[in-house]
Amino acid sequence: MRIEAAFRDAGVTGFLHAADIDTGREVAIRAAEPVVLASVFKVPLLVAFHRRAAAGLLDPTEQVTLLAGNRTSGPTGVSALLDDVRMSLRDLACLMITVSDNAAADVLLDRVGLEAVNDAAARLGLRDTVVTGGGRQLFDDLLADAEASGFPEVWARLDEPGMAARLRALDPARTSRSTPRDMTRLLGAIWRDEAAPPDGCAAMRRLFGLQVWPHRLSSGFPYDDVLVSGKTGTLLTVRNEVGVVEYPDGGRYAVAVFTRSLLPIAVLPQADAVIGTAARLAVESLRRR
Repeated sequence: MRIEAAFRDAGVTGFLHAADIDTGREVAIRAAEPVVLASVFKVPLLVAFHRRAAAGLLDPTEQVTLLAGNRTSGPTGVSALLDDVRMSLRDLACLMITVSDNAAADVLLDRVGLEAVNDAAARLGLRDTVVTGGGRQLFDDLLADAEASGFPEVWARLDEPGMAARLRALDPARTSRSTPRDMTRLLGAIWRDEAAPPDGCAAMRRLFGLQVWPHRLSSGFPYDDVLVSGKTGTLLTVRNEVGVVEYPDGGRYAVAVFTRSLLPIAVLPQADAVIGTAARLAVESLRRR
């Protein structure tokens, strides 16, 4: 199969599910196997946020202050800033999706609650999706398991015998997890206004459409008239993206691609690009049917 060949050529193990949102036709490669979510956990968190807002359990416009000395670390958004920041919960949700801001996500997770995230996933039929914690817990576990003082040291020791197996963050059984099929089911529910009330689903679609990263899913669809909306996830050798591809003729396809690199290398462009390649091959197959 061409998709499997693409994964092999890129040096990754790939897990994929693509589905026509309106007809249910699908392309599946290891689509029911558990995968590490990494920052894709922010998608079910966003859904739970909007469901609780719709139920009147939180106010999306509530202003919160993120103190400079007490924020989850990360390379983007509020995580990368030096001073105290004050903004609304819904603006934090925007940063969480568009630039994968870890600090924003952890504030939202604290406000929404882990139980509410998993309850929303269960109510939407995502039987294989479990969120175990946010970014701070993920990185704390990573450093503890590697007995490292910082993220660079984890990378430096990743190829040590047995190291990868010790890391809870790379084991779907011990970290936030899902399956490609669960993720396309969730995306389909968002695009069909089933994951939350229609205004909430519209707000979520807007954020996915504003994601800034072009090097994974979007790279497979370099066309002015094709809209790609998505959310990436990256953690050591894990590179993921889930999203929806929409064509001008009305065709819309939910795609989830999860990969695990065979090499402990931080910069691996072919591993990023194959996510777009695999998605394009899957969507083209669905459109030919």
